[in-house]
Amino acid sequence: MMSKAKQNLSLTSRASWLIMAKTAAFVFGFALPLLLVRRLSQNDFGLYKQAFLVIGTISGILPLGFATSAFYFLPREREKGGSIVLNIILFNCVVGSLAVILFLLAPHSLALILNSQSLVPYAGHIGLLILLLILGSFLEVASIANGEPRLATVFIVASQVLKTAMLVFAAIFFGSIEALLTATVIWGALQLITLGCYLRSRFGSFWSEFSWPTMRGQLAYGLPFGFSALLYIVLGDLHNYFVSYCFGPAAFALYAIGCFSLPFVGIIGESVGPVLISRVSELQKQAKTNEIIAITAAGMRKLAAIYFPLYALLMVVGREFISFLFTTQYLASWPIFAINLTTLPFLIVLADPIIRSHAEHRFFLLKVRLLTIVVLFVGLWFGTKYFGLLGAITVMVSVNLVDRLIEGAKACSIVNVRWRDVRLLKDVGKLAVAALAAGSLTAIVRMFVLGQRPFVVLVICGLVFSFLYAIFVMALSIPTIEEREKIRGAFASVLQSAARKRSFAPGLTRS
Repeated sequence: MMSKAKQNLSLTSRASWLIMAKTAAFVFGFALPLLLVRRLSQNDFGLYKQAFLVIGTISGILPLGFATSAFYFLPREREKGGSIVLNIILFNCVVGSLAVILFLLAPHSLALILNSQSLVPYAGHIGLLILLLILGSFLEVASIANGEPRLATVFIVASQVLKTAMLVFAAIFFGSIEALLTATVIWGALQLITLGCYLRSRFGSFWSEFSWPTMRGQLAYGLPFGFSALLYIVLGDLHNYFVSYCFGPAAFALYAIGCFSLPFVGIIGESVGPVLISRVSELQKQAKTNEIIAITAAGMRKLAAIYFPLYALLMVVGREFISFLFTTQYLASWPIFAINLTTLPFLIVLADPIIRSHAEHRFFLLKVRLLTIVVLFVGLWFGTKYFGLLGAITVMVSVNLVDRLIEGAKACSIVNVRWRDVRLLKDVGKLAVAALAAGSLTAIVRMFVLGQRPFVVLVICGLVFSFLYAIFVMALSIPTIEEREKIRGAFASVLQSAARKRSFAPGLTRS
């Protein structure tokens, strides 16, 4: 029991470091779009979003998720660490170079993708940036897979601070797409240098440890998951391309703001997921199925404690949220934003770590997403043609929810979840009730403050919701004894800190 508790604590600790890192990174990066919507015209902001949509999609697709094989192999084969990371670097270098070659030889391919010539002059920047992002992204993966979440935290935060600073500088002093792309290329080069230094310090002369048998094993494991990850990226991004192609940069700017919630809520999931994959992989090797179920349920409980109230609050104050952050010019994005938020409660389903940790099921996701992508394409064609922007977002959300539920059902069958295991999710139901109750009462409060400035409404409703949610959570006895002790300790620490500050305040210091 003590060993199990320590393992759970270790998992929570590792995930907490990544959550803090990604939260800090988000805070630093949060200012950039707020500045750009005020610095650029709606059309230019749409071009910026289009450029980084292409960069994000291709840099996500080309590596085929091969780098994530480190989560599976490094915990199992530490002695082959140098060979494992070298194989990933070589693979990423090859596929990343394809983007450079494509955009140098065929820059007008951007016009075919976006139905516009506006980004063609920047094809070289885009290709080079894709290569740098593919290579540099392994820095975070390598440090997490190597069991160094604290160092990964440093990398994530420092990288985001530097990136944001460079992009803000480019936006303020130049205010052009070319300047933003150039600043990002410089940032990518610096990240690549950091990756080289880290791998050298942890794996020595890794560049001389190539092993074809190890590469073959990584390919056999990683490519099926990689192709399914490729399709997942397409599932997530295809609607953006439909809107961009059919309606142009200005409409795409509105649509992109409506989809703003996803990177915000992804902070938590992106932190818990990689840590959980490594831990579930270890438990699967030891044939501890019951512990896999328990640790997955615990992860879902933690996600629900954040995602459910966030969903409830944003549904109440979403209009003010958009107006405050992006000005009333983008208030028309609210209906898109509201529909997109529907995915939020379903993000607690943690199927991917279980499926990835059972290599014999690696083709399942590929089969499901091959079918799903066809359904999505047809749905987007119909929805966009007849219902415009709202049709596109509705189809995207619907298909992605079905995909996630199918994955959840498969994960349950893999670890043989029984009805009695549902009790592990009792707190998830309680959290849903607490969020719904707090959101309903906050909606009533919002009616009395309508007409005030968006910031005022956000602050008042946010404070009311937080207080009510905390009351309902405690009333429903959701926190465990250990969690209650931590809450009391944190509260006591805040009070002590405040008392010390008062004692040293001017005029209160004793003689």
